[in-house]
Amino acid sequence: MTCVKLGSKADAFQRQGQAWFCTTGLPSDIVVEAGEMSFHLHKFPLLSRSGVLEKMIAEASESEEECVISLSDIPGGAKTFELVAKFCYGVKLELTASNVVYLWCAAERLEMNEEYGEGNLISQAETFFNQVVLHSWKDSLRALQTCDDVLAHAEELHIVKRCIESLAAKASTDPNLFGWPVLERGGPLQSPGGSVLWNGISTGARPKHSSSDWWYEDVTNLSLPLYKTLIAVMESRGIRQEIIAGSLAFYAKTYLPGLNRRQVSGESSSRPSQVAMGSPLSEYDQKILLEEVDGLLPMQKGLVQTKFLFGLLRTAMILRVSPSCISNLEKRIGMQLDQATLEGLLMPNFSYSMETLYNVDCVQRILDHFLAMDQVTGCASPCSIDDGQLIGSPSLTPITMVAKLIDGYLAEVAPDINLKLPKFQALAAAVPEYARPLDDGLYRAIDIYLKSHPWLVESEREQLCRLMDCQKLSLEACTHAAQNERLPIRIIVQVLFFEQLQLRTSIAGCFLVSDNLDGSRQLRSGFVGSTEGGWASAVKENQVLKVGMDNMRMRVSELEKECSNMRQEIEKLGRTKGSSAWGTVSKKLGFKLKSQMCSAQEGSVSNQNNANNNVEKLKERHVKHKKGSSISDKASVSSIVHS
Repeated sequence: MTCVKLGSKADAFQRQGQAWFCTTGLPSDIVVEAGEMSFHLHKFPLLSRSGVLEKMIAEASESEEECVISLSDIPGGAKTFELVAKFCYGVKLELTASNVVYLWCAAERLEMNEEYGEGNLISQAETFFNQVVLHSWKDSLRALQTCDDVLAHAEELHIVKRCIESLAAKASTDPNLFGWPVLERGGPLQSPGGSVLWNGISTGARPKHSSSDWWYEDVTNLSLPLYKTLIAVMESRGIRQEIIAGSLAFYAKTYLPGLNRRQVSGESSSRPSQVAMGSPLSEYDQKILLEEVDGLLPMQKGLVQTKFLFGLLRTAMILRVSPSCISNLEKRIGMQLDQATLEGLLMPNFSYSMETLYNVDCVQRILDHFLAMDQVTGCASPCSIDDGQLIGSPSLTPITMVAKLIDGYLAEVAPDINLKLPKFQALAAAVPEYARPLDDGLYRAIDIYLKSHPWLVESEREQLCRLMDCQKLSLEACTHAAQNERLPIRIIVQVLFFEQLQLRTSIAGCFLVSDNLDGSRQLRSGFVGSTEGGWASAVKENQVLKVGMDNMRMRVSELEKECSNMRQEIEKLGRTKGSSAWGTVSKKLGFKLKSQMCSAQEGSVSNQNNANNNVEKLKERHVKHKKGSSISDKASVSSIVHS
């Protein structure tokens, strides 16, 4: 820290308990009480430097035998007056960034101007402040910190404003432009006092990183009022919002212990937080700090990490901050919900009621904010098609990621027996249908909820299962659902129906590929006969087509086996439910679907007799079953499937 030495005399002050004595050989003729200390001094050195002390000494000398004056309101208290007294006596002292503000304010209070001696304390302090302190980042910061104790006096002298302007100017400018040596901390050119040595001379500047966040750690030493003022000045100077937000996040992590409890290793700050080093803030002070940080954070997407916002929200709920602050944090998270993780969403319920283990209502509000913003921006609205052209085909990635996140959250909270059905349904239904390419995640959450809530009646289970679209279940999910005894029978029939439709489509696609392969062989034969030079290419194509055909045949065989298993499951389900009507429906449904699949490909099957014997068997079953079928059976199956 840069300093200037004042005075030339040896120190003649001695302390005895709560009193200071000047040992110059002459008895003291005045006692000055400053704070908790008393100073036994001499009148002439004091009144020759201070206008206020001159007046007070004159008044005290007229009324009392022993001259005693009180300076209870001296800026900086007894410690500062000790330095003032030494200055009046010409004793050696150092003027530094740590005491210049106290001495300047005390000198102004005591009227120690040039009228009472050349080079008086006011001029000495002001010159040092302007020429040394304001030119150094470290000294400006230290001087600003000391303003907290004498804030009213410092603001009156514009010391606070000038320090903040100096810091803001340096923070908003690349350190290289000032000619500062930009070194890593602890570099070889660092002096023992911590300042940078440049050509062997101490510059008073501390080593800095060239990145834009080099000042984050330093300003955490400021009190909240001074830090707020500094941030406001920085914003007025046009510093980027993401830099301001990063500083706010760093400041909050320093003073809010709750934000650091969930940090993984390697994410902690470069130094211990000030809370760990000193006495922690009270809950009230933490509450005020969190509300102030929320007010200072720009309402913009992506400025800070979503994990940090979740930490703020969780801490805000613990500290019982204002509802407006909670709402703002939920909106901020909702703006970037697609960047969230499942761990962040799993916030415990801190309410006294403790209805549910996790705060489902909060997640519902966050999702509503995301969907509202999504509708305004139109970034996830479905695409429209006009004359075969896509009109406004925005990316569905954010809304799809949110849908997957919500489905995972539903699966995590579903085992909570206190989670009511309407609340679970509301959260699941809030996600638009187009946001889920597959409903497997939703089906998993519904299945877990049904397993954890076995007391639900049949109508409630059916109402819950209507949230998912059976046509959007994968083959694995369909297989699981067909054997799931927790699902209502009506839902199981719908799953089987749509699964067989998928099988029919797959078989039809296999036959279509088979026809294309036959045509390719003929084309290949003609090509080989006409161009002898393309023989190697033709052989390679033949091998690829042959492998593809073999794979298609194996797939057809597998699909036939799956179709047979579905029919058996329907018959078994009808018997276990005790209803002969369901067994009849399942049989008719199975035979009817298979007959449609076989009829649609009758022409192609005739060309693949040796490779598709299973399909011919299906056709024979269709002929036998067709005689006993009726129109009323078809209507009953249709009503069950589409109900």
